[in-house]
Amino acid sequence: MYKIGIDVGGTNTDAILLDHNSQLIYSVKSPTSLDIKTGIEKSLQQLLKGANIDKAKITHAMLGTTQCTNAIVERKKLAKVGVIRLGYPATASVLPYTAWPADMIDQLSGHYAIAHGGYEYDGQLLSALNREEIKKLLEEWHDQVESIAIVGVFSSIKNDQELQVREWIQEVYGEEFPISCSSLIGSVGLIERENATILNAALCKVIETTTEGFVQALQTEGIFNVDVYLCQNDGTLMSIDYAKQFPILTIACGPTNSIRGASYLSQIQNTMVLDVGGTTSDIGVLQDGFPRESSVAVEVGDIRTNFRMPDIISVGLGGGSIVRVNGDKITVGPDSVGYQISEEALVFGGSTLTTTDIAVRLGLAEVGDPTLVAHLDEAFAKAVQQEISSLLGQAIDKMKTSSEDVSLVLVGGGGIIVPEQIRGVSTIVKNEYGGVANAIGASIAQISGQYEQIYIYAKEPREESLKDAQSKAVKQAVLAGAIQETIELVEVEETPLAYHPENATRLKVKVVGKMV
Repeated sequence: MYKIGIDVGGTNTDAILLDHNSQLIYSVKSPTSLDIKTGIEKSLQQLLKGANIDKAKITHAMLGTTQCTNAIVERKKLAKVGVIRLGYPATASVLPYTAWPADMIDQLSGHYAIAHGGYEYDGQLLSALNREEIKKLLEEWHDQVESIAIVGVFSSIKNDQELQVREWIQEVYGEEFPISCSSLIGSVGLIERENATILNAALCKVIETTTEGFVQALQTEGIFNVDVYLCQNDGTLMSIDYAKQFPILTIACGPTNSIRGASYLSQIQNTMVLDVGGTTSDIGVLQDGFPRESSVAVEVGDIRTNFRMPDIISVGLGGGSIVRVNGDKITVGPDSVGYQISEEALVFGGSTLTTTDIAVRLGLAEVGDPTLVAHLDEAFAKAVQQEISSLLGQAIDKMKTSSEDVSLVLVGGGGIIVPEQIRGVSTIVKNEYGGVANAIGASIAQISGQYEQIYIYAKEPREESLKDAQSKAVKQAVLAGAIQETIELVEVEETPLAYHPENATRLKVKVVGKMV
């Protein structure tokens, strides 16, 4: 039995093959293509050719991809979205798409309506649903929208109205029509949750193309009857069907794959991880083997959201970062030659000075032709390395929770540029397979399920609330592709709501299990 893991980065697409004991058999690294799909196909071809195994024994294939992120950032391939907010008249003063970039609103069509519905913060009815109102709206939007986002006021307490409206939409538009419910996506906070739900709805076409393309690429290489999974941004996996419902969960899955891979390679469960790619360096924190989750609202494509995201800091520093001298000042990045490093860097016969050239000049790496950088002054090269160390040290300080030095696990193909000494770092842990840690993280991941809701302990005791939340998290894990008997509770987070008179608590539960 073999498993394939593929992770698409901004510079390289990595592919690995693991055996039934999760031991690395073979790995390849190839440049990411402009259309991404071609890069995946080339990586697969190289992997299978080099590994020379019986393809019939491949049982699982996992993909970590940036396509959903790219679609939002580039404003391309997004679906036309209709937004139904259940909260009239209470929320009419702040409209959907508030503070959104104008070009993004145009891309998504800008269709929205504030309909009757919603709840108060204590679960009391704000206003009742009006079926005729929704029906009329759907008639107006016929052939104008390709996906719908439903957002109910305080649906994080009660989401029955969102689910009811979803049923009405399916009756009119059909069971297969893409619908996103905010209570299943975002956290507390109407506008941020609404924004996350709109983005999720907008990605329905992108995820369809991505999953179909991956399956086709596998079949082209003669790989059939495999279980296919996509990576989530919490370091776990989800089935294709689940990914089609929640494509937004693939955003930022690249760094989390690397963090999970770093934990696997180093056998360390709690530490800081530095993943250096060709264009950027991502810094995250391992907590019990999983990436630490961000506790603040996160902007995606200049849009403020509050759905689950890893706590990551990105620095414009990678193996392809361009080095410049302006007078006495040395600058490194943030621009990079990216996947063109094999053509642009000095060591490959190019004309652009990069951080990789500096590493080769100082003897830290054996890449390309060292004679092509022999003319670089050693003192200058050391000064550049000092600037790299300073950039990384500042970013690492931002991720610390204390002033003490931390242990750091270094992964990523661009790790050759990292100095041996970084301020605030006590030890740097490396592994020979660190360059493909992201693909390893994609391959060894489990299936997760997460559920979040506000419970009022005065009405529903804490133990019953925990049991209810866990059962719903388990249901999500099963939908994502986990074997129910293997699912276990890994995280419980309780946040009391001080302004609520009846001991209300935001309860978040996470479970993980083995894949089918």
